[in-house]
Amino acid sequence: MQVGIHLPQIGRKAGPEAIRRAAIQAEELGFADVWTSEHIIIPKGAPYPPSALFYDPILTLTWAAAFTKRVGLGTSVLVLPMRHPLPLAKELATLQNLSEGRLILGAGVGWMAAEFAALGVPFRERGRRMDEGIAMMRAVWGEDPVSFPARHIPAVIEDMRMLPQPIKPIPIWIGGSSEAALARAARLDGWHGSRLSPQEAAPIVRRLREQRPGPDFTISLRYGWDGKDGAALGTRLAAYGEAGVDHVLVEPAERALEDWLRAVEWIARAAEGIQP
Repeated sequence: MQVGIHLPQIGRKAGPEAIRRAAIQAEELGFADVWTSEHIIIPKGAPYPPSALFYDPILTLTWAAAFTKRVGLGTSVLVLPMRHPLPLAKELATLQNLSEGRLILGAGVGWMAAEFAALGVPFRERGRRMDEGIAMMRAVWGEDPVSFPARHIPAVIEDMRMLPQPIKPIPIWIGGSSEAALARAARLDGWHGSRLSPQEAAPIVRRLREQRPGPDFTISLRYGWDGKDGAALGTRLAAYGEAGVDHVLVEPAERALEDWLRAVEWIARAAEGIQP
């Protein structure tokens, strides 16, 4: 089982130096990948997320890529229906090529209706926009010239060109535990669940493995660690592995950068013997 770490791109700890230090640290400690999350705009006083300070996930990963050579780069998750697929496809292909093929696209439909409203995107159409957006991005990534019959997203794409194409395919892992999300994940490259215990994850893992038994499908979970018990963290990671999880993204809870970096060192020690 591989272990990844979230970057400090949210809240008062976030900033260019924090992200640079954390990305370099993650690579030096042997983590498989580093990750970012997304909110573009949120209501004042919203109970969640706890901070409105979110560095852009794609630009943050580009910054991290510039200071690293090996560590993977992932989004946990991009809310695809909020974005038009064409500029997003261009940004992701650019990052994939600048990083020499290290990108993982974690994607979800989103849940904050007010955020969709602020962006002028119909919240109730997010599932249809999600599926069509993924198909549109894959079309422009793989065909040159490309034509695509859009139905739900405003786009007229007839015999057009969009370069550069990714130097290698960008794997798409779908976040969420709804029936629609699990079905969508099974059609793509992986599932990226969130905040489930090993016991809660196990039946989902079994279900997905029945549909996608091969190594070309990754089962990943995001887990927030409060930093209180390093031994318990190691036990938890081992339990995820026993449940059949291929990859765990750990997000420290610390709000100050130095505390965050120390927590990452604890996570690396807990992961010893679990990663290949």
